[in-house]
Amino acid sequence: MFQPTEILIIGVGSIGERHLRCFQGTGRAGLSFCEVNPVLRDRIAAQYGIANAYPDLDAALSDHHTAAVICAPAHLHIPMARKLAEAGIHLLIEKPLSTSLDGVEELRRSIAQRDLVAAVAYVHRAQPVLEAMKLALDSGRFGRPVELIIQCGQHFPTYRPAYREIYYKDRATGGGAIQDALTHMLNAAEWLVGPIDRVAADAAHQVLDGVDVEDTVHVLARHGALMASYSLNQHQAPNEVQLTVIGDRGTCRWEPHHNRWRWMAAPNDSWHDEPFDPLERDALFVRQANAFLDALEGRRLPLCSLDDAIQTLRVNLAVLAAAESQTWQQVRCSEANDK
Repeated sequence: MFQPTEILIIGVGSIGERHLRCFQGTGRAGLSFCEVNPVLRDRIAAQYGIANAYPDLDAALSDHHTAAVICAPAHLHIPMARKLAEAGIHLLIEKPLSTSLDGVEELRRSIAQRDLVAAVAYVHRAQPVLEAMKLALDSGRFGRPVELIIQCGQHFPTYRPAYREIYYKDRATGGGAIQDALTHMLNAAEWLVGPIDRVAADAAHQVLDGVDVEDTVHVLARHGALMASYSLNQHQAPNEVQLTVIGDRGTCRWEPHHNRWRWMAAPNDSWHDEPFDPLERDALFVRQANAFLDALEGRRLPLCSLDDAIQTLRVNLAVLAAAESQTWQQVRCSEANDK
């Protein structure tokens, strides 16, 4: 008889509710959640038919759970993850992994000692279009990657109208464009072309009302020999991402707003489009949820491993430091990458 995997969702604000809904959509998981806000707790329990809704993490840990999805503000991720790991619970942690490196290596060792699955929810790694472009890059079809260019933006008040009241308003809780949105691009780029080892950055609050954190950021980076530039804002009208990788035998570009990746291999050639069917946003998170459940069953590796997310956290912190100091910053490798 089929036994669904017992998943605990920690925090059911915007992203937590999405994870709950999308794990429910897999048909493979039994869901419970904890939420400190009683009004929100009652609404989500009623809306999604969840029997076990706990007021806090300690109450949740009195019952059995196979895995947990941590959707609290980023500065709480590591303390919660360490407590869950000590209880033998597998982990899917929302991005970014944290706002500092405090406790990160201890968490990594705790997970390794207990042979737990740990993943971080950088959802672009579940994008079928980007996955297809990565396979083409990995095949050597475009030669050696030498340059990467990312330009992206969206109108945050339209897509995240509650930004003034949530974690976004304070860097200490994971807010600002660097930790909220740019981190997705940094992680995706490292997945495609390898880790970043140094950065320079400029960031500022330019437009968004009601907050002081940066809403615009420019980064220069080196992924080893590869040169990269990132430009991101959270106030433009177009909701667009354009990620271009230039190799010594061709160029490829990811354009999720057009549901395609495209390539050009010769001067004066035309772009060759590789279109995909549109993917509704929840479908992307269902894909991520299924991948995590597959990892729990030993059928695949996590989409984004803990070590990959530690690397991206180190880049986040280096970008923040570079923007503050207006100097190039080195990205120190994690203990895992040193081995």
